[in-house]
This record gives sequence, structure tokens and C-alpha cells, in this order.
Amino acid sequence: MSKIIAVVNQKGGVGKTTTAINLAAFLAEMGKFVLLVDLDPQGNATSGLGIDRDNIEAGIYEALAKQKRIHDIIYNTAHDGLRLAPATQNLAGASIELIDVENREYQLRDLLSEVSHAYDYIIIDCPPSLGLLTINGLVAANEILIPVQAEYYALEGLGQLLKTVELVRTNLHPDLGILGAVLTMFDKRTKLSTEIMNELYKYFPNNIFRSVIPRTVRLAEAPSFGKSILHYEPHGKGAKSYERLAREIIEKHSN
Repeated sequence: MSKIIAVVNQKGGVGKTTTAINLAAFLAEMGKFVLLVDLDPQGNATSGLGIDRDNIEAGIYEALAKQKRIHDIIYNTAHDGLRLAPATQNLAGASIELIDVENREYQLRDLLSEVSHAYDYIIIDCPPSLGLLTINGLVAANEILIPVQAEYYALEGLGQLLKTVELVRTNLHPDLGILGAVLTMFDKRTKLSTEIMNELYKYFPNNIFRSVIPRTVRLAEAPSFGKSILHYEPHGKGAKSYERLAREIIEKHSN
């Protein structure tokens, strides 16, 4: 069965989608068969892999709404071994429509159970909020990966996210694990980045990845070209950092 990882942080602009795309790309590059699920109504993981949202007939919303089978909404990407369950604009209304659905928090989990045997990894890019879609992502996942930006306000809201994880564990999914936190947009020249790193250890004493994602122009540019950093600048600092992160995750799972 696949390892299902939800990439989650309710704070926007922390490198969440960048991490989901590039982690998925490097896991595929390392020979893993990967499905990236774009659960964010903004659809940045979809466009960031070069798929035009306006030309998508059906995506993860249509599968959640039982209008399509999940097998029928999965797209190939430019990466061998990496598939995408895209987000259409209809996903924005999903939180409201799911409210009256029985077992609403389990909809994504049930959906992914139909395809999980086919993948080594399923990466879920959750919305930057703690609403019903994110709860579905947490319930569907085995573990969560939390990108944390090396900025002054980065740790604001982290306590709230961890409380939500505890609520999910208590009420919906007792086996949900924390894979770890990864520091993003890190600038080693600033004292602040180092201070944030030290603070992060208080929240996750045993769960911080050694791989640190630097702040680079290329990482920020790549999605506008519909490319992962692996295809946009494969030998740059950003690519090397996500390659290290993918290796660390594979290593964690092999122990």
C-alpha cells in the first residue's frame, strides 16, 4: 500500500505547494510511483505541473462529488512515474457541498483507497486553511509534512495546526502521524532564519528534516513555467534541497 502524506499549513505563502510539487517530482525521479492530489481550490499544484486548469473536464472535485471515478480524473505529467489528480475551479464549492454528506470527513480517504495499491507515494497538497477539505486531507493521510517559512510570523498558527491534528487523531483518525516539519525560504545570511530554526525544535524536537529549503528566485519562478524545479533548474540549490528531502523521507520509511 502507498504511503500517503498530506502537505499542510493553514498559513499561506509558506512554500506548501512548492514542497508538494517538488517532493513528488523527486520521489518519482528516484523510481517511486507517485500520485499528487491537488486538494487546494487555487489549483497551483495543477498549473505548477504545466496542466491548464481551463482545459480540465474533471478533477478531484468531480471524483469527490461521485460524478467521476478517480481513475478517470488522473493525468500524466512531464515526469515519468508522477501522476496528478488535478483541481478544477469547482473545488472551491466542495467545502459547502460536503457539509450534508454522511461521513463527510472520510470522502477523500475512501476515494484514495481505490487507487492506493497502485502508488508508492500519494502526496496531498492541502488548502491553506483548516476547513473541511484540509480535514479530508488529514483523515486520508498516514502522515503530515509541515512546511514552515523562515519568517517572523511563521510559528504563529502552528499551535492551532497541531491542535487540529490532535482533534483529528482523537475523533477521526487515531493513527495520523507527523512525518516532520521542513524549513522553507531559508536565508542563512539572516539571524532570524537561525532563530526560527531553533524555535521550531521546541515544537518538533524529533521531527525536523535536516534538509532546509533555501529562498531562491528559481524556485519561485518554476511554477510560472509549469515546471518542477527538477525540470526548470535541475542543478541549482533549490533542486538539490528537494532531492535531499525526498531521500530523507525514503530513508525514514525504510527504517
